[in-house]
Amino acid sequence: MWRTTLDSSTMRALRLRSFLFSSSSSSSSSCCSLINIFCPSSSSSSFTTLTTIISHSFLPFPPTTRVLFTDSRRFGSPVPRRFGSPVPRCVSSLPTLDWNDAVSCSEVEVDANAADGGDDGAVDQDTKPSIAVRAFFFSTSVDLKSLVEQNKANFVPPSSRMTNYVVLKFGDICVSKGPGTFLSGRNGCYMVVFQYGSIVLFNVPEHEVDAYLKIVKKHASGLLPEMRKDEYEVREKPALSTWMQGGLDYIMLQYLNIDGIRTIGSVLGQSIALDYYGRQVDGMVAEFTDINREMEATGKFKMQRKKLFQLVGKANSNLADVILKLGLFERSDIAWKDAKYAQIWEYLRDEFELTQRFASLDFKLKFVEHNIRFLQEILQNRKSDFLEWLIIALIGAEILLSLYDIVHRSAMKF
Repeated sequence: MWRTTLDSSTMRALRLRSFLFSSSSSSSSSCCSLINIFCPSSSSSSFTTLTTIISHSFLPFPPTTRVLFTDSRRFGSPVPRRFGSPVPRCVSSLPTLDWNDAVSCSEVEVDANAADGGDDGAVDQDTKPSIAVRAFFFSTSVDLKSLVEQNKANFVPPSSRMTNYVVLKFGDICVSKGPGTFLSGRNGCYMVVFQYGSIVLFNVPEHEVDAYLKIVKKHASGLLPEMRKDEYEVREKPALSTWMQGGLDYIMLQYLNIDGIRTIGSVLGQSIALDYYGRQVDGMVAEFTDINREMEATGKFKMQRKKLFQLVGKANSNLADVILKLGLFERSDIAWKDAKYAQIWEYLRDEFELTQRFASLDFKLKFVEHNIRFLQEILQNRKSDFLEWLIIALIGAEILLSLYDIVHRSAMKF
């Protein structure tokens, strides 16, 4: 028996939202559930609720299930003697109640509300909104000096000796190396511009991307007919147990400061540029493949010497740009100084497979180099054959002139 006594002023402020029932796990006995509710009269200031529960084996709920009956009427309103037609709902998140303990109606109300929305999906309040990172490559060179001169108010002073990129910040963001300032959920953004043509934008909305790219296009040269683009995501979670945690197309950090932006931007800039040079080499490989197939079908080589030299120059310049301009094998100065950023640098290089992609690029360039050497030998042999035939023709002409001179002198004597 569960007895609760409350005064009338308290009961008018409370809502009766749910009655909890528990069914027994016994499968052999057959019983019924009986509920007797005694409501307060108009002259009484207190009420007594007597609940007798006898479990029944044919109830349509498993033994461990709590059944929640909801009624919209309040305690102060008349309650009929019959229970009416309540709508049962299974609630798995409610705790097991001991009928010998007193439980207030407010606790029942909280449990009922929790049961209504407890399974809608948990949201980690410690995780801040994600930061969109977009990398672009639309030119082969950017004049960083003139870019900084026209954007001095947005220029972020460098923290390392690297001189092949600059960082510009836009919006009201305080530059901080510690966890005091977060980029998530702010209107400000960062732009990392590299001398070899890559641009990495942090926290820039999609509809504002073109406006930021126009700032760099004024100082770019060697514009490409097609712009390369890649996207990534950074998440900040101050309560993260480790400094960083990788995921599918995102990286989670405790916080993202200017050094983290430089580190992430350097890897993404190299990745998007390497993608461009890889496609350039793929085009050369396809061209040499067509030449080899034509030679296989016709047995003739029709490429002009000038075209071959252009391919030679293109292959050599691509290899030089990848090694020298991109600095693909140069470790970031920030990664050298701090092990945390070294961890980010190494993880992102593995994530974007920079080493494997360069190895594939190098293999293709060796294939191109082998074909160039072979075709150069063919052109050299062709030139040697021409010179040999020219020498033969000159020797033949000399012999004819000698014979003519001999015949002419013989005719003069006679």
